[in-house]
Amino acid sequence: MATKKFKTEVTDLLQLIIHSLYSNREIFLRELISNASDAIDKLKYLSLVDDGALKGFSFDPRIDISFTEDGKRTLTIKDNGIGMNEEELNGNLGTIASSGTRKFLSSLTDEQKKDSNLIGQFGVGFYSAFMVAEKIEVISRKAGEDKAWKWTSDGKSSYEIEEAQRDSQGTTITLHLTEDGYTYANRYEIESLVKKYSDHIAYPIYLEYDKVNYNYEKKDEKGEPGKTSEHVIEQINTCSALWRRAKSEIKDEEYKEFYKNNYYDSEDPLFYIHTKAEGATEYVTLFYIPAKAPFDMNYADYRPGVKLYVKRVYITDDDKTLLPTYLRFVRGIIDSEDLPLNVSREILQENRVMASIRNSSVKKLLSEFKKISENNPELYDKFIKEYNRPLKEGLYSDYANRDALLELVRYHSSSRDGYVSLKSYKEHMPSDQKAIYYLTGGKEETLKSSPLLEAYKKKGYEVLIMDDDIDEIVIGSVYEYDKLPLKAINKAGAMDDLKSEGDDNSSEEKKDLVEKIKKALSDKVKDVRLSSRLVDTPAVVVNDDNDPSAQMQRLMKQMGGPDVGDIKPILEINASSPLIRKIEESQDDEYVRKLSEIVLSSAMLQEGIMPDDPVAYTRAISELLSK
Repeated sequence: MATKKFKTEVTDLLQLIIHSLYSNREIFLRELISNASDAIDKLKYLSLVDDGALKGFSFDPRIDISFTEDGKRTLTIKDNGIGMNEEELNGNLGTIASSGTRKFLSSLTDEQKKDSNLIGQFGVGFYSAFMVAEKIEVISRKAGEDKAWKWTSDGKSSYEIEEAQRDSQGTTITLHLTEDGYTYANRYEIESLVKKYSDHIAYPIYLEYDKVNYNYEKKDEKGEPGKTSEHVIEQINTCSALWRRAKSEIKDEEYKEFYKNNYYDSEDPLFYIHTKAEGATEYVTLFYIPAKAPFDMNYADYRPGVKLYVKRVYITDDDKTLLPTYLRFVRGIIDSEDLPLNVSREILQENRVMASIRNSSVKKLLSEFKKISENNPELYDKFIKEYNRPLKEGLYSDYANRDALLELVRYHSSSRDGYVSLKSYKEHMPSDQKAIYYLTGGKEETLKSSPLLEAYKKKGYEVLIMDDDIDEIVIGSVYEYDKLPLKAINKAGAMDDLKSEGDDNSSEEKKDLVEKIKKALSDKVKDVRLSSRLVDTPAVVVNDDNDPSAQMQRLMKQMGGPDVGDIKPILEINASSPLIRKIEESQDDEYVRKLSEIVLSSAMLQEGIMPDDPVAYTRAISELLSK
């Protein structure tokens, strides 16, 4: 027996693992099963390509787990993979091969030492077992060799290696559990962890335990049910990563059942997208779109729906960086061949492989959405009813994919039922129309009845009705579509497109009228202007081109945004309206003031804006009516 000291960096690493890093202790089983799977992978590979003794090596791949429940409890994980000899036990379990490890460990701040995933970048998850074990024994025999070796350590400063016995190739790891680790010497806990982390390992995982059977009809002297013990060995993983199979081999029902079983949904998904990428970056993705939007989709603390695997080993389902936020409704799996097994969140955000997978996945999803919109409009309508809003968020947050997103988002229309795409809008435009017009600021019904639409309807111009509360925020960052400018009709500048010669509302003779109303309203408005877009309505309120609307101001307050102060509207008047003519003809300043205030308040109400003093507004109307 030889006793050897751990390399200094291993000792430091063990201290971090036990005292700082691995806060999620249960993943030790994932690490050991993953190592076992890797060992089997290596032996399978060598049996196919090796020119030596391992060529054609025949074995039945499997991983076995057993435990003891009496006295000092143990947990054992056994595989029949490639195995290790004495030199490899020293190299793999006594030394960290990664260069720069000592420098990295010494540079960690106290805060960084609390990160439970930092250790993952070294690929040394075996040591995580010391979080639950006071002693670990490893017996291993390398395939093609006769001798087996036993490695033993308490995880403090040293380990022992001696010759041992093992019937065949592979590795057996026995954990002598601490009292805190006793919970893992339990059939149900092991089954739960395997289902959670390792269900899709490509090789069968068997659990060996003694099952107690109760006979309630046959009782003992104390009146308790009789019982017998039965030794059971059963497979506890499905051993089949659905997403790893060829698409041609998977039935539609299998895809749907996999979704419902894994994402706790009673309904079939709207559709799914299965992709296998090969080349510089190898990965598989299987994405599902739920039939109904997740209940927490619009919550800041939403639960992400994509699980990350590395070589079929579950890594996380709680990382919001796997896909951009606006695709948070997507459910599914990303399985990479190239990421390190314990990739941390920080590494995920910076890792080139993950960045490539993320970018490609986003483009694939948006591309598939577009295909569905073109080939299956009925299905796309169902999709857009659930997910139009988050896609719109992407217009604001994902500049790189904005053009693709502009083809996907949909809006209501002033002249058509249902949803309208920007492409469809452009195709329906009259030849003299030079811009895409839209209206934001309230509910669909309110916007569709806005007097601002009157002149556009008269000219045969369609107006997009943007009734989502985020539309104004989002669309403000989109200046054009297919070389056509986007213009808000509740902004003052859009009026210029409707002016024509001989228009009564643009006559120089109306300057006195404008000044009279402006004086009457004094500090209640930013400006008073003649309108070219009103047909029957006396007046409307609009915003200066650089000012947020009233709805936007309310939204900014709700979101805790900066105080924009008291932004006054611009009042546009229809000089042809009988009500406005009464103001023009009157010489009574008080009458002009009250009637002007009523016109302003009425115009605000039309846009869903409550007057500052509703009581005064109704009193003024009553007084005028009584006269």
